Amino acid sequence: MDRKLSSPKGLDQWIAAWLAHQRALGRGYEQEERVLRHMRCFIANIPAPDLNQGGFDLWCHSFQHLSNTTRRLRQLMIRKFCLYRQRSEPDCFAPNHLFFARMTPYRSPVIITPVQIARLCVAADHLAPAPGSPLLPMVMRLAIVILYTAGLRRGELVRLTLEDVEIQTGVLRIRASKFHKARTVPLSPDAGAELRRYWHDRLTPPFDVRGHAPLLCHGQGPGRGYTGAGMGQAINRLFMTTQIVDSEGRRPHVHDVRHSFAVEALMRWYREGTDVQSSLPKLAMYMGHVSIVSTAHYLHFVPALQEIASDRFQAACGALIQESTS
Repeated sequence: MDRKLSSPKGLDQWIAAWLAHQRALGRGYEQEERVLRHMRCFIANIPAPDLNQGGFDLWCHSFQHLSNTTRRLRQLMIRKFCLYRQRSEPDCFAPNHLFFARMTPYRSPVIITPVQIARLCVAADHLAPAPGSPLLPMVMRLAIVILYTAGLRRGELVRLTLEDVEIQTGVLRIRASKFHKARTVPLSPDAGAELRRYWHDRLTPPFDVRGHAPLLCHGQGPGRGYTGAGMGQAINRLFMTTQIVDSEGRRPHVHDVRHSFAVEALMRWYREGTDVQSSLPKLAMYMGHVSIVSTAHYLHFVPALQEIASDRFQAACGALIQESTS
């Protein structure tokens, strides 16, 4: 039987304790906090004195429109919270993970080519500045350039502030990443030039020029930066405008740009004759991964890469193969 707290406020105390416990271990848990607060408000509005099976089922039904993967991740967050609470209250409710939403099959990314990136930049240049976003064309062009040439995550991009930029050297400081690892990201010469062109207009009054102000400015007021969702929607509109699709007619997602960056880096090494294996740890560090195992998720053996690798193998070992077969 589910044990009830005397008031809904008891959930707040457990949520605060669990978040404090996880953050003491070095975890950010911002997304987990949002999910827990949403669940807490839902339970309070049913109303119910505490979380139980019925309330949990109703809460899950409230986001049934989301993908199976997203639903399962939210359900697992609540289960972890409940298991933490059970250490002190063994009889409290904890959902059974066997009844959670099933993960959907992994979607292979759409690898974007340099030619398609150029089309995106042209489309960004033709955007009309809006009263609330006068730098919109320059912001979107720079966002595309940095995402593609530096492989940043969308969240890392929108969290960049003015003080995170070394404008003369073209180096970005990433302070908050997925694995809570700060890193420096040197930009390519062309990307650095794009950044400096934007920088000149970004520091023009009346835009916020304080160090903690967002690099990608959404408006003229203080702190008017983009959210990850807002940036994603803006780039998705550019994908639609330019009609960029793969051979199967699939339109790319924003995160596919990061996959494309990694694949392009791999092809560039093959063209230059670089030792690919010894370079992979450098790529992992640049992308903010804890190991090359995570980086391997982004390395896709696309047809263009197959051709380059085959040509390199032919140049290095073709004569040996011919001698052995003759």
